[in-house]
Amino acid sequence: MTEWIIIVVAGILGGMLNALAGGGSFITFPALILVGVPPILANATSTAALLPGYIASTWRFKRDIEFPAGLSCAAMVMVTLFGGSLGAGILLHTSEQVFSTLIPWLILFATILFVVGPRANDSRIHSLQRPTNSRPGLCLRKPLAIFCLFVVCVYGGYFNGGLGIILLAVLGLMGQTNLLGMNGLKNLVSSFLTAIAVMVYAIGGVIVSKQFLVMGAAAIVGGYFGAALAYRISKQALQVIIVSVGLFMSVSFFLMKP
Repeated sequence: MTEWIIIVVAGILGGMLNALAGGGSFITFPALILVGVPPILANATSTAALLPGYIASTWRFKRDIEFPAGLSCAAMVMVTLFGGSLGAGILLHTSEQVFSTLIPWLILFATILFVVGPRANDSRIHSLQRPTNSRPGLCLRKPLAIFCLFVVCVYGGYFNGGLGIILLAVLGLMGQTNLLGMNGLKNLVSSFLTAIAVMVYAIGGVIVSKQFLVMGAAAIVGGYFGAALAYRISKQALQVIIVSVGLFMSVSFFLMKP
């Protein structure tokens, strides 16, 4: 009974965090490991459980989605699907021992992104908004932009933590400045990326169905209430909470290493 309470609470909190600012996997992934799910299965199941939230967020921001100059929707979707499936495939061929060793580093990396990413992105937007003749030169060229997006999608297919922050940073480097448009596109890419990764996970048989169904349902509930809380809680408070959880989880996994 305690196991299912942990899963439900983690799903609700994870859904709420993703709806508010991201970082839901910092809750759902460790929770699954806590109840005895092996690391790779926990990563896949956590990612699958949070997928409905990504889709709901994409629908909410559908009118604000803007694509970077020179990149069509079809091109971005193709890169996203290829990168996400490759990352998920790499996860399936990673041993439990190797992945367990990588866990604290991946969580720490994602946590650092939550600290550095928004500041770097804000600086990027402010620099683009200043009147200057050098503005176009600050943007990534199309081949490099596609490559960066591909690398991010491979990472997201392998480990979902911190994905949203990395995507926002890459979209900023592509020359986007409209935060609503960037957030909408981030959710769109996250939805396609997570969907293809979950398909690969399902084919590989690494999704634990019972935990997935319960946590997924709880995440939908959490996402609904999280959207309502978005208007009542400050962005700074959310960042402090997410970073604190990320650091705690990272340290915990470092201490758990044999």
